[in-house]
Amino acid sequence: MSVQENGATAVADAATTEVAKRLLIDGKLTTTERTFASYNPATGELVGYAPDAGVEEAEAAIRAARRAFDTTTWSTDVEFRIKCLDQLYKALRDNVEELRELTIAEVGAPRILTHGNQVDAPLEIVKYYADLLRNTEFTEDLGDVEFRGQPHRRWVEKEAAGVVAAIVAYNYPTQLAMAKLPAALAAGCTVVLKGAPDTPLVTQALAEIIAEHTDIPAGVVNIISSSQVAPGELMTTHPDVDVVTFTGSTPVGKKIMAAAADSLKKVFLELGGKSALIVLEDADFATAAQFAAFSICSHAGQGCALTTRLLVPRDKHDEIVAQVAGMMQHVPYGDPSNPKIYMGPVISEKQREKIHGMVERAVADGATLVTGGEKVDPGWFYKPTLLANVDPDSEIAQEEVFGPVLAVIPFDDDDDAVRIANNSKYGLSGGVLTADEERGIAIGRRIRTGTFSVNGGNYFSPDVPFGGYKQSGIGREMGRAGLEEFQQLKAFSKAVTS
Repeated sequence: MSVQENGATAVADAATTEVAKRLLIDGKLTTTERTFASYNPATGELVGYAPDAGVEEAEAAIRAARRAFDTTTWSTDVEFRIKCLDQLYKALRDNVEELRELTIAEVGAPRILTHGNQVDAPLEIVKYYADLLRNTEFTEDLGDVEFRGQPHRRWVEKEAAGVVAAIVAYNYPTQLAMAKLPAALAAGCTVVLKGAPDTPLVTQALAEIIAEHTDIPAGVVNIISSSQVAPGELMTTHPDVDVVTFTGSTPVGKKIMAAAADSLKKVFLELGGKSALIVLEDADFATAAQFAAFSICSHAGQGCALTTRLLVPRDKHDEIVAQVAGMMQHVPYGDPSNPKIYMGPVISEKQREKIHGMVERAVADGATLVTGGEKVDPGWFYKPTLLANVDPDSEIAQEEVFGPVLAVIPFDDDDDAVRIANNSKYGLSGGVLTADEERGIAIGRRIRTGTFSVNGGNYFSPDVPFGGYKQSGIGREMGRAGLEEFQQLKAFSKAVTS
């Protein structure tokens, strides 16, 4: 199936209308003398230009966030925060079609995915935190104790953690921003949000929506884009930043954690994954094949929690591989604006080259290339790829690919499957398919990951905490746990004199 057959020309035509976005710093939408280009990964055509913030703009954004936190009532006025979150939710819903079309063009996300986790679903996170605030107590009474013959009353107050530096990745820019921004605002923090250099326009579109359609005070939310490394480095080391939250690769997350250590900032990280889907011998193999094939092709494999390792019973390996290969060959890929397309391109030629290199090395290491392993032009497409007989210790089984590449690994029994699944520096997600639900849950409890799916269960929801074990990150986003990441606890005690 060629890209041309799926109508990439329409996307190219749409991309010729250049998009220009602005920074949001201290309540003002501004431009910079320097800009950088953003390209449509389905065609390679220009989408538009983003302002290229430097250290000066990042410094101004941090200064504005510090002033807003220290000198306004944002951190203490819960009712006003609820009002502003309600406004933000309405504004995002009113502008959802702009976000949708921009996401298709800049991110390369298929239209069908924008009605789920790319655009529509993340907006509900804003509503969730507005509603959570309505039902959240910021004080916990611990009761009285007697000390040296006198009663003492104790309680704990939950306070905003301060100024937040939030840095997001390119693969789900709206979702990643919504996993950080609403929770931080609900907690009473002020924020400097930096979009990914590969997808800056989507994040800057959020800046314009906030500035033009909400009463969020100047300095409470600042949003910048940059092609440079220096602004991000400043955000993670600046003495006026209290919290750093980052979504991206594990190597970059390690650098951010090290940089933040000098000032002991609170850090939480949502990093990489190499999640395993275990197919037990009692599962329906046809269903398992469809689930595995379409999961790895979701957003061209550019999802940290996707199950990129398929663990199968050794004596059923070839049978399951054949069924997965058949399913992969029917995954419709091409022009992401086409509502019938399931898989779009990867984000860049650089990323495509990385994927292809890993596939070539996997074959050289002894894996069997069953289907795929090819680049498709124009744009930055990579065919759905299946590798069989994969060594669980090999690079392709251990390192994150971030492309539509599935590695099939045989196992001998339940214990062996658990051992292989846990044989990873990552611990983000995983899943099991079985006719015995209790057996599946028991296996899930042995897998060291932050999320786990039994028989295709969907854990992604605004009220469910998301994050990982080991080198998949620290902390949790979404749910009540996501709010608590942006809070500090202060214990009070007073002597009772009457």
